[in-house]
Amino acid sequence: MDKYEALKTYFGYDSFRPGQEVLVDAILQKKDAFGIMPTGAGKSLCYQVPALLLPGITLVVSPLISLMQDQVRALIAAGVPAAYFNSSLTLRQYRRALENAVHGQYKIIYVAPERLLTANFLDFTARVEISLVAVDEAHCVSQWGQDFRPSYLMIPTFLEKLPHRPPVAAFTATATEAVQKDVVSLLKLHAPVQVVTGFDRQNLFYEVRRPDRKKDELLHVLSSFSKTDSGIVYCATRSTVEEICSFLTEQGISAAPYHAGLPQETRSTNQQAFLFDRVRVIVATNAFGMGIDKPDVRFVIHYNMPKDLESYYQEAGRAGRDGMPAQCILFYDARDLHLNRFFISVSHNQDDADAPLDEEAQERLRARDYARLSKMTGYCMTEGCLRHYILQYFGEESPLSCQNCGNCKRRGREKDMTVDAQKILSCVKRTGERFGTAIIAEVLHGSKTARLERMGLTRNRTYGLLKDLTIPEIRARIERLLVLGCLTRTDSDYPILQLGPHARGVLFENEKVFFYEERRRKRASREEAKAQPAENGELFESLRALRAKIAKKQSVPAYVVFTDATLHALCERLPQTRQALLQVPGMGERKLARYGDAFLACIRAYCEKHPQPAAGSS
Repeated sequence: MDKYEALKTYFGYDSFRPGQEVLVDAILQKKDAFGIMPTGAGKSLCYQVPALLLPGITLVVSPLISLMQDQVRALIAAGVPAAYFNSSLTLRQYRRALENAVHGQYKIIYVAPERLLTANFLDFTARVEISLVAVDEAHCVSQWGQDFRPSYLMIPTFLEKLPHRPPVAAFTATATEAVQKDVVSLLKLHAPVQVVTGFDRQNLFYEVRRPDRKKDELLHVLSSFSKTDSGIVYCATRSTVEEICSFLTEQGISAAPYHAGLPQETRSTNQQAFLFDRVRVIVATNAFGMGIDKPDVRFVIHYNMPKDLESYYQEAGRAGRDGMPAQCILFYDARDLHLNRFFISVSHNQDDADAPLDEEAQERLRARDYARLSKMTGYCMTEGCLRHYILQYFGEESPLSCQNCGNCKRRGREKDMTVDAQKILSCVKRTGERFGTAIIAEVLHGSKTARLERMGLTRNRTYGLLKDLTIPEIRARIERLLVLGCLTRTDSDYPILQLGPHARGVLFENEKVFFYEERRRKRASREEAKAQPAENGELFESLRALRAKIAKKQSVPAYVVFTDATLHALCERLPQTRQALLQVPGMGERKLARYGDAFLACIRAYCEKHPQPAAGSS
């Protein structure tokens, strides 16, 4: 069997995606490899295909139990003998799995990094042939990555203890240039064949909204999707997760919470309910991140702004992993910025037992986090292309307009806000550059509050200058001035607004400031909201029902049987024979043998009911 046969037989694809084959060839030539590929680009295939062709066992180091379980479940369904070694196994189960592995029953084994240097695992690796070590989510090795795991630093020591060092392949979807250098250095990769396929996910529609009432906007967004579409709503805090989950449930939307404050059993139950389509929406903190590999997530909504673009890119990247259209919508509120600044201010205070940090290192990490937060805020406030902003952040060149994001497709008008800007800048100056956004907005709006009275701000010459605008509208203009460099914000627990380098031009040199005023849409546009092509909708639902029946019988998530992308391909091609069925992407020989007849019967029944016109007929 060669690489193409393995790809087709087990995974149902006729050709490799960009970047995959180069990495597969490098591994088969026993070279180290490093793949930086976006979520949904097929990183796993880069080590799974070689694993089938190499003589021994492939070890895959993975950070999360749920991720391992997901991968192993999908591999077994595809006919690949695989297992995982982690803390979810009892001692008896673990020993039995080790013995099975020694007797050659597995080709791929997923293992938690914490287990690598245990005595029984080292004893096991001394008894078998390890042909490849693959490191998934490799950015976890870098302290400068957003998901640093001290346990990943054990990997080089583990490699040194193996009887023979096999090729090592590292993979990640989120790695800045600094993190990439760290991965190569810390994992001690030997002149790796490095492939960067780019960070662009063309099937994802990015959008930033600044709603006055977030809950209403959330319902508005969810109503634009089919009731069968599943998605994730990310929130900044545990309390917000509980609040939004209860709210959605009250509105008749099936939802489950996920955060670190819940018992492990509850988190696992809720995650499984989402994976198995028993609930439509999972409401979660960032604890629900790398561990989810559900390919048919049609939307990811950030109810609060994340702390950095790396986190946002990875969390938004949970959407549309099957290659079908999906939406990534972020709700921005200035209060989210303050909350994130607070989180940063109290972070890195306590020494990590595995990797203690001195005060200088803690301060350095905080400065890094503040800089990242600034970039994240810039994303929320930019009026340029959102896709371009993300790709530029990761060092990738891209067109200035993608025509497939909220900013490129927005509806509204550009409004001259120079006078408003001058009033805001004047207020900041006349109040002594001593206050934050909340106070400045209240002063300009002319709010009648005790604290303004107490501080004498109701007598300030700028009091009420923008009384015709709402507080959120004033805040939005302040954020716009921050993006333009007319204002700056101090890095402190209580950030203070100060005049920026471009303030003088607006105040004294007649420089214009423009603000994009968006017209609220009654509904999401058809192009944005579309999660499923319209062709053969009846057949698609029939295939979904068949898939669900099979999945329930086998106790696996529906996407393990076939992804939505494969179902859509079946609707488009309408195969009538097993040979034609085999040509459908995602339909390998193993799945053809298990499911082919049932799906053919469903397609034939549809075609009998809806005769198709002969080729060339009008």
